[in-house]
Amino acid sequence: MRSSLLLIALMVSFIGFSQEPIIENIEIEGLKRTKESFIRRLIKVKPGSVYDSLKIATDIERLNRLPGVANANSKIIENSATKYSVTYTIVENFTIIPGLRVSQANNGEESAFRVSAFEFNLFGQGQLLGGFYSKDVFNSYGVFWEAPFLFSNKLGVGVNYQSNITFEPIFAENNGVSEDFRYRKQAFQASLLYEHDFHNRAELGFSFGNQEYNLQPDQPNTEVPDQIKASTIGIIGEYEFNDLLIEYQYLSGFRNQTNIEYLFNSGASEFIPNAFIGINNLEYFKRVGKKGNFANRLKLSYTTNRDSPFAPFTLDNQINIRGVGNTVDRGTASIVLNTEYRHTLFEKGWFVVQGNTFLDAGTWRNPGNDISQLFDGSSVRVSPGLGLRFIHKRIFNTVIRIDYGFGIANAKTSGLVFGIGQFF
Repeated sequence: MRSSLLLIALMVSFIGFSQEPIIENIEIEGLKRTKESFIRRLIKVKPGSVYDSLKIATDIERLNRLPGVANANSKIIENSATKYSVTYTIVENFTIIPGLRVSQANNGEESAFRVSAFEFNLFGQGQLLGGFYSKDVFNSYGVFWEAPFLFSNKLGVGVNYQSNITFEPIFAENNGVSEDFRYRKQAFQASLLYEHDFHNRAELGFSFGNQEYNLQPDQPNTEVPDQIKASTIGIIGEYEFNDLLIEYQYLSGFRNQTNIEYLFNSGASEFIPNAFIGINNLEYFKRVGKKGNFANRLKLSYTTNRDSPFAPFTLDNQINIRGVGNTVDRGTASIVLNTEYRHTLFEKGWFVVQGNTFLDAGTWRNPGNDISQLFDGSSVRVSPGLGLRFIHKRIFNTVIRIDYGFGIANAKTSGLVFGIGQFF
């Protein structure tokens, strides 16, 4: 009997010593505008779960990606041998962000501008609400609402409406003469947003609207009608794999984003036929020492709308090649590589000055050409350059960007580029 009691005591003791520690309590500190209930819904570590340092690290990465969070970290307190407490400490971002962009208008005679305002943490739940107004010869506007976690910590929705009217140079296939059109596109878009896990998310949606091209006066038109109209219905998909580590202005890891769209166009089918459009962005970042950051982006674009002069991909300062100018060319396929080294020159408290040296390079397939044009060198643009960044660490995406690109291949255009946010 005595030996049986001893055996039972040893078994109970062994079970006690081998028991995994449990998360007894979770505290969240530092919140001002963000709802605590929203943060608790997103994090994977829950009270009563087994302590897992990897899950806690994943929660920190997830929180650091939120627009409303400037920085997050964790602290573990051992209450007893089998019970831990976890404290998440959050430094919040200011998330009501105005925007201003000024440039030369596409007609080369006027100034163009775009003003915007966006709230990236609406209701303290990571929702986006905002809009823009721009004038580039003509007036344009758009409104956006996105709630990535509206229905659960995985499922949300996004909607937007845009009316864009721009002055567009269209390049005729045979004579190479640029013809200037007033291009108007109105579209409503709605999408479901789904986050499968921490690294993978997807969107599926639709759009409907119309497009209209009107030839401007005194143009040397020889191939394209004076007016083209089409109604458009689109099916839209997006997939993103995100494995980025974010620490204020520094990034490391990689991210890949694929966007696909199929457009059904009724009317003007000769010039705006049904088309598949695909764009893939691959980004890779690496920390270099304590103050350096190596950044790279490879962007591949393709459409089946090969012969129409109204090609969807533009060569532009703000999109792909810094220094070339505003909407200087169009293409039906493109390969663009942007690589840059960012180095922190000054940092104190919330303010950072960052220097930047970059190389932008790209090649285009012009309307009517074969895919081989991407590789024959005839449309290559190369632009090395230097830049500065002025960064506010407590305001989401507040990076005032100034770059000067020097064109060295084909069109040797150089120029200064201003913007808000990192180029990529």
